[in-house]
Amino acid sequence: MSAGPRIACVAGLDEAGRGALAGPVYAAAVILDERDPFEGLRDSKALSAKARERLAQTIVTRAEAWAVASASVAEIESINILRASLLAMQRAWEALSRRSDSALVDGLHLPKLGCAAQAVVDGDALHPCIMAASILAKVNRDAEMCRLDAEYPGYGFAAHKGYGTRVHLDALNRLGATPVHRRTFAPVAQLSLRLA
Repeated sequence: MSAGPRIACVAGLDEAGRGALAGPVYAAAVILDERDPFEGLRDSKALSAKARERLAQTIVTRAEAWAVASASVAEIESINILRASLLAMQRAWEALSRRSDSALVDGLHLPKLGCAAQAVVDGDALHPCIMAASILAKVNRDAEMCRLDAEYPGYGFAAHKGYGTRVHLDALNRLGATPVHRRTFAPVAQLSLRLA
């Protein structure tokens, strides 16, 4: 008896933390099980933190394969944030427990992958596999920023996740930059110049 036609295996890829002033950039790759769809997937930015956490648990339980990876602050400083974001996505794809036939990548640029790939602007609002990747990347990066909040108290990392909010900028001016701040990013670089 025939098993039927093979379903093409597509991975969705997205990153989180590209615009932050501190912390690593995270990425995720997700291959959804087309035979086991579930409701609720959205762009991670359109979901509450609780909804993201709940969906992340569903994704890791029901996806065919998933992986999360990151690029460090040192790598961001060395090769720039775009390349570091692509490197994190490449690492996530390479860490999948199975290879995909193709990949859909949120944004304008493609990481180096061992499969056919398509860059999709606003892909995290269009394709469920990219939505799932955006959720995993965001949830895991948020958890890392909460960990860094305990390591570097006073900056509010747990609240703003390293983005350039007024609270964060005030803390930077008051306390100076930490080792997890991206010193090539303008607000941090300008602070370093003022203190030099």
